[in-house]
Amino acid sequence: MTCSNCITGKTEELVFAGEKLLSVAEGKAGSAKGFVGPGLIDLQINGVNGIDFNLPTLTIADIINATHYLLSCGVTSYFPTVITNSDENIITILRTIDEACKSDALVNACITGIHLEGPFLSPLEGARGAHSEKYIKAPDWELFKKFREASGGRIRIVTLAPEWENAPAFISGCRREGIIVSIGHSLANTQHISDAVAAGASMSTHLGNGIPLMLQRHPNIVWDQLAADALYACIIADGIHIPDSFIKVAMKVKGRSLMIVSDATCFAGMQPGEYESHIGGTVVLDGNKRISLKSSPGLLAGAAKTLPENIEALVGHGLCTLGEAWQMASVNIAAFLAVHNVPVAAGKNDLVVFEEDEGSVIVRCVVKGGKIVFDKKM
Repeated sequence: MTCSNCITGKTEELVFAGEKLLSVAEGKAGSAKGFVGPGLIDLQINGVNGIDFNLPTLTIADIINATHYLLSCGVTSYFPTVITNSDENIITILRTIDEACKSDALVNACITGIHLEGPFLSPLEGARGAHSEKYIKAPDWELFKKFREASGGRIRIVTLAPEWENAPAFISGCRREGIIVSIGHSLANTQHISDAVAAGASMSTHLGNGIPLMLQRHPNIVWDQLAADALYACIIADGIHIPDSFIKVAMKVKGRSLMIVSDATCFAGMQPGEYESHIGGTVVLDGNKRISLKSSPGLLAGAAKTLPENIEALVGHGLCTLGEAWQMASVNIAAFLAVHNVPVAAGKNDLVVFEEDEGSVIVRCVVKGGKIVFDKKM
């Protein structure tokens, strides 16, 4: 017996990929239902619960704490995302992540790779987003080798703007080394996108974001990426970054090639209030988990929802079922990584037992590598 989604509401027998996994009784709260699903995978996360992966003061203890917090959210695999910074700061951060993986077996199991989002992005206003123009530069293979060495070979995803003249050669070099290349923070034209895909680019970073507010009607970078069958698309589905209409179109066009990322900052998991950020200065986190610049309330200053909260937003807005949303944050991503020979545990090895209660996902138990790593008592 095989279910159509990665989770089912059948409490008497829950099935994934044809294999009976677990039976979960109805939740004691009455309206709550018990489910089991594969571990969530976050391809793009900049920090969580007060821990910022992009500060050179990042410590091994910070990464351990962030890993445990993410496990409590049902995220069993993740890619800490290092953004544009000085070369020295990037190298320092990459070394710290590598050291954390070497010093803690659970961290090593959960960090599937590092996502390098910059500095090879567009320097143009709108496309570069919050990335510092001061440090943005053309793809540089020798510099990238230094980054990769500092990471202990853990960089598995690179986001870049393919309009740089040497981008196709850089993309080809990455693919020869088994590194996934994603298009993002870019104003590439149709030919740039086509050349990038031909060279081996296979992913779109937070499609619909990292672009100016105003684009040419058509063609443009959004249409070109949606139309490229070879590109898997990542979206931030927090109900804030892109409208429901865009998500509907992306779901119809990309199908199983659509993946959810949190793109969460250190403010995910924190209480509403004012905070200081190394990007943008003072930011305001409101009760709906929208982060904006205090000086410009209309401008977003990052994301503050975890993957389960993105799932809640998709279901709450009536865009898909719980099973479909969970699949976009787990199964689709695992399949994408498998194509690129990036191993992630799936099925019976990484599991999340959770409840859905009045629109909220409540994680009860998490299994990583066949062992319970989080258990929330009733």
